[in-house]
Amino acid sequence: MLPMKPYMKRNWLLATLAIFLAITGLTVRLGYLMLHKSETYAEMAEDVWQRERSIKAARGQIFDRNGVVLATNESVCTVSVIHNQITDPETVIKVLSETLHLTEEAVRKRVEKYSSIERIKANVDKETGDYLKSLKLDGVVVDEDYRRIYPVGTIASRVIGFTGADNQGILGLEVAYEEVLGGENGTILTTTTAHGLVIDGASEARVEPVAGLDLYTSLDYNIQLYCQQAAKSCLLATQAKTVSIVVMDPNNGEILAMTTLPEFDANAPYEPVESLLFTLDEQGVRHPYAWESLSSEEKTEFLNAMWRNPLISDTYEPGSTFKIVTSAAAFEAGVLQVSDRFYCPGYYVVEDRIIHCHKRTGHGSEDFRDGIMNSCNPVFMQIAQRTGAEQTYVTYERLGLFEKTGIDLPGEANSIMHKLDKIGAVELATMSFGQSFQITPLQLLTAASCVVNGGTRVTPHLGVSVMNPETGEIKELAYPTQEGLVLQETTELMRSLLHDVVAQGTGKKAYLAGYTIAGKTATSQKLPRSSHKYIASFLGFVPAEDPQVMALILIDEPVGIYYGGTIAAPVISEVFANILPYLEIPKTEEANEQ
Repeated sequence: MLPMKPYMKRNWLLATLAIFLAITGLTVRLGYLMLHKSETYAEMAEDVWQRERSIKAARGQIFDRNGVVLATNESVCTVSVIHNQITDPETVIKVLSETLHLTEEAVRKRVEKYSSIERIKANVDKETGDYLKSLKLDGVVVDEDYRRIYPVGTIASRVIGFTGADNQGILGLEVAYEEVLGGENGTILTTTTAHGLVIDGASEARVEPVAGLDLYTSLDYNIQLYCQQAAKSCLLATQAKTVSIVVMDPNNGEILAMTTLPEFDANAPYEPVESLLFTLDEQGVRHPYAWESLSSEEKTEFLNAMWRNPLISDTYEPGSTFKIVTSAAAFEAGVLQVSDRFYCPGYYVVEDRIIHCHKRTGHGSEDFRDGIMNSCNPVFMQIAQRTGAEQTYVTYERLGLFEKTGIDLPGEANSIMHKLDKIGAVELATMSFGQSFQITPLQLLTAASCVVNGGTRVTPHLGVSVMNPETGEIKELAYPTQEGLVLQETTELMRSLLHDVVAQGTGKKAYLAGYTIAGKTATSQKLPRSSHKYIASFLGFVPAEDPQVMALILIDEPVGIYYGGTIAAPVISEVFANILPYLEIPKTEEANEQ
């Protein structure tokens, strides 16, 4: 045998070393996997052979302030099939189609589909689900589930909202408090063979669901009923497009009632409200149409409009109710006294514009108290000039008119305002009586509350507390406030002036014997002005000397008479007549004398 040459010997040594290192590395790696990672890979292997099914968590309930159930759950079942476990597909198809009232074709398509699990039907009543369980059909799975139900139906449906097929919130409080109400789903783990067949004798592992927390709200079911009854009567009398009412505690921002009629049924949110199925011709005549005539896109658009809450999601020109803010700005700037006198010939000239008063013949000579009682536009244009744009915007900012109110509902809009450097004399004049800018009704309500409650800006809200139904533990919800934004002197003056608007001025149809009602009327012309469409409104609070309840009504596009003092103020009087005794707000001696 010939001796190895040096270079051959070197290559042999290198190859031997490489093989040794490779074997050593594999041994170390194998030892690491077997000794240190054995549990991890055992769990992974187990996962491969386990089939997971979800157990729905019970969604938290929603209550009004007195414990009336607004949203709760009903036990139902979800029926599914597991393809690999079906031993008699024809029997499964026949039984499921007959029991669940489905076509054989639809059931067959799912039964024959190669998938880990295929849902046949959700929201099956428990009696039917228990019957299917009792048949013990191979490959048919019946899981416990919940369906959301709303015992109050059409009461506050835009506020409460509803859930989808997956039981998650879609609208209103249901989506705003999803993390609170939703809970945590559980799971069922079933051990199977590699072919997906259940292993006999293998136990199921369960991870129990965690129920959602209950939500207690500031809504008062009875006050909501009073408001919807009043709104319904108003809707019929005025033939308006919609009527909206919101009632709030001006001292803490708690919403006691909020409605826009017509409301939809939260138990059937995809069924159209028939009274909304109409179009208007150029003369304003309504022409009903059939739901079936709409395309899928038109149906979606209709439903979105039906679900929309205009009190928080729509902006509008507030009109004369905004004179509350204009007055407060002038008092805060120190440029106005109640005794100041003005003259109204029926118009006021601003630069090259003649801007009319609602009373074309004019109000003549009047002091400021007369001016606000008469809702005289020339008076407010003049006090806005005194205040100036910059100081006016200081008050707007303090009252929160440049930002959303922060209400705990989805879809809140913000105001549409002029930029300060773009405000000329004409813009300032029209802003003084609530035109040429837009805010939401809730922004107006919040601003007015701050003016008359002593200068505290509150956050309007519905959620009051959440409770764990298992432990009874309660967590109170808190909302930001800002104090000292309006002088106490301004508050007292505005309470007195707005009381006189009802006692002797344009709001006298809101008068209610025994109570000191205060407030302001408005008749807002919608854009474009050529459409001659209006929103009649009234904002009122009681008692005038110590506000405990504030309410706002908007009547959108009434037919015929459209003045706020004529058709809106009486509705709030009716609402107050029902809710003040209910809230045990006493009558006052002063009011009785008047």
